[in-house]
Amino acid sequence: MTESIRLNRIGTVFSGLSFPVSPSRVTSECGDLTVRLAEGSVTVGEVIQQSDSYRFTSSDDLELEFLNLLPRSAVGEPFQSDGDA
Repeated sequence: MTESIRLNRIGTVFSGLSFPVSPSRVTSECGDLTVRLAEGSVTVGEVIQQSDSYRFTSSDDLELEFLNLLPRSAVGEPFQSDGDA
């Protein structure tokens, strides 16, 4: 069974890696991890394969790149915020 986490926990996973780290190393260490999104799911490997970076210098750097590579629908309906009510 493949491990699965919510998107808001991805930083915890990335903080366990040794930095700097290459995309291929991220994929080998946690590429099979499934991340549940607002609509659907992806694996860490699927997302990181899209990156043009040759290395990540910190867990924050990796997390930012990961989040930037996700589709807009990953976090819910576009342009909607609970804070606007």
